[in-house]
Amino acid sequence: MIRLFLVASFLILFLVLSIPVMLVEWIIGRFNPELKSKSSLAIVQWAFRGIMRLAGTKMIILGEENIPQDTAVLYVGNHRSYFDVVMTYMRVPRLTGYIAKKEMLKWPLLRTWMRNLHCLFLDRENLKEGLKTILTAVDKVKNGISICIFPEGTRNKVNDTFLPLHDGSFKIAEKGNVPIIPMSIVNSAAIFEDHLPKIKKATVVIEYCPPVYMKELEREDRKNIGSYVGAIIQEHYFKNKKEYFG
Repeated sequence: MIRLFLVASFLILFLVLSIPVMLVEWIIGRFNPELKSKSSLAIVQWAFRGIMRLAGTKMIILGEENIPQDTAVLYVGNHRSYFDVVMTYMRVPRLTGYIAKKEMLKWPLLRTWMRNLHCLFLDRENLKEGLKTILTAVDKVKNGISICIFPEGTRNKVNDTFLPLHDGSFKIAEKGNVPIIPMSIVNSAAIFEDHLPKIKKATVVIEYCPPVYMKELEREDRKNIGSYVGAIIQEHYFKNKKEYFG
């Protein structure tokens, strides 16, 4: 329980003590929005690194060379843990907005930081509003801001299984004409979800798979893009699970 207390305390202190920083960021944004975005990213990545150190997590990162440096991308990953966001956000090389559930809007300070980082809030029960969010994400990638989404739609609660990836999420890559980076995340639930409410030391393997360009796919694969990308994630997941966890 000590790690849970440390992580929770750090997060609360960060949010409270960052209130004056938010004011400075707002002022910067009035004159230089790009600088505001970059400084917000640096601050949040620093905070997330602190959280993972307190959690005692060892991260093994593979395939970062597969992330194109000259364009925005759509990151797509499997999702087992709240910490998936923290760990992957630490590694993004450029401005990246995450698509989160609309319930995150309930948290005032947190939602301010998320908005500073171009995160979007998805209403999964309202098709019209959900479409608007996807179209906004398309505009983001067209303007050089990467987007990350976990298209299973929710955290999968069973280890070594995968929920279907919603095809609609991939419209961001198709309409925005950006590559898809499949992310395979292995063992993240061992940090927290496998033994609630304790946070324990764990090793997590994250692999960034080679980019997928929808225009280069066969028509049938484009039509079933969720299954196509899901198969890539699963292949790398089980390969890494066997290699690093036996």
